[in-house]
Parts: sequence; C-alpha cells; structure tokens
Amino acid sequence: MGHGGTVIEELTTDHREVEELFAKIEALPPGDEKRKKYAEQATIELVRHSIAEEEYLYPAVRAHVPDGDELADKELEDHKGAERLMKDLEGLNAGDPAFDQILTSLIQEIRTHVSDEEGNLFPRLKEVLPRLELTELGDKVRQAKKTAPTRPHPAGPHEPPALKAMAPGVGLVDRARDMLTGRGKGQE
Repeated sequence: MGHGGTVIEELTTDHREVEELFAKIEALPPGDEKRKKYAEQATIELVRHSIAEEEYLYPAVRAHVPDGDELADKELEDHKGAERLMKDLEGLNAGDPAFDQILTSLIQEIRTHVSDEEGNLFPRLKEVLPRLELTELGDKVRQAKKTAPTRPHPAGPHEPPALKAMAPGVGLVDRARDMLTGRGKGQE
C-alpha cells in the first residue's frame, strides 16, 4: 500500500488489491489452507484501509459533501459489520465449515461497500474538493495506513479524535504480533 495520488486514487488502488486477494481465495477449493493465508492478508489490508478512511476520508465527507453526515454514518456502519466478520474469521481455520460461510459474507459485504464508495461517495467528494485537497487527503491516508492496526478491533473507536489517538499504539502491537506469528507473510 502507499500508491500516490489523490485520496480517491489511493483508496481505489487498495480496492483493486483486495479484489485480487478475493479472486485468489475464490480460485481455491474450500478447505485449502491458502484461503486462510489470503484471508489474513485481505484482513490486514482492509483494516489498514478502513482506519485511514475513518481518520481522514469520512471527516472530509462530513465537512464538504451535502448530506455528508448521513453518507459517512452509512459507511461507518459498513465498516463495523465487516470488522465483526473479520474478527469471526480470525479464530477459524480454513477447514472449519463456518470459515467459508463467514468469508463469503465478508467478500460480498466488501464488494457492496466498494461499489457504493466508488459509485457514490468518491464522485460526490470529487465534485466538491479541488485536486490539491484530494491529494493532501491522499497523503494523510497513506501515512495513516503505515501506523494503522492490522487486526480487527470491533470494540474500538471508529471516529476521530479517539481513533487517531488509539490507532498507532494498537497498530504497533498488531504488527509485532504479526511479525512473531508470521501472519500476512508468505503470499504468492
């Protein structure tokens, strides 16, 4: 992650990367251990992406887009649902029957969320903010992803300022755990 450009370009690139992981998952048979590895990698990317959106994108939507509060609230609810699914996946192995059911729900939920963001939220934000501000937001999002948590924390805050205060410390702990366990490593 960390692609450059505007916030819209950055987040759209993230969407494509996660979709590639979903395609790899769907190409494998149920029970294949690689499905778990790809699901872990998708979770890492989705959590970092979500934290950055919650810290910078949604506050900008609230401040600049007509009906921005309603739009941001809907997106935050989507995040909470996806985060609960990711948390449920965390303790399951690929051979568990619940794993495929939860993973399928997560993929469907993320695809719906991405479609809504790209088809509705991003165009509306692009209408009201000049490219320079969108690029500055992109820089903030890229920076936030570097220190963001990598594991789902559904009980944690989802809006600034509490999110901005909590995310770097939790992110540090998550990355240390990932390094010790090898989570998110060894992808093709």
